[in-house]
Amino acid sequence: MTTPVTRNLSAPRLLAVLVALVTAFGALLADFVIPAGAAQHLRNDAWPPHAKFHDAQYIVLSILLGVVALVLLARRGGGTRSRVWTACTILATPWLGLLGAMLFPGTAVHDPEFDTETIIGLHPQVLLAVILLALLLVAALVVTRTEREN
Repeated sequence: MTTPVTRNLSAPRLLAVLVALVTAFGALLADFVIPAGAAQHLRNDAWPPHAKFHDAQYIVLSILLGVVALVLLARRGGGTRSRVWTACTILATPWLGLLGAMLFPGTAVHDPEFDTETIIGLHPQVLLAVILLALLLVAALVVTRTEREN
């Protein structure tokens, strides 16, 4: 049965599911499967094994966080608002980590031998992180607003 509360929660849930799918599969595809991205990451012969290990660790972490969020979002019953909020928090973790990694000395969003196009002055991966974090923020705000209205 659909109630006004569950109807209002469907949009935030759908936004979070979209972000969860990108989170679960994005790093795997971009860093390992898609040839252009893989050549800059796990299939980059210039990268030492330890750097590849950390990229693989990030890929597995992203898959796990995406799956955990999808499980939370797929569950039905009471506590929907808190599950959506929790899923949004979990999904924000790798994207905030990506942005936070830029603050460490000696790091770069891409290796200098790769000429990476920018979109509105941002590396595509950074732009994706900003967009996905904005979607999660919208989902969390709608859930919060729905909670206050009821």
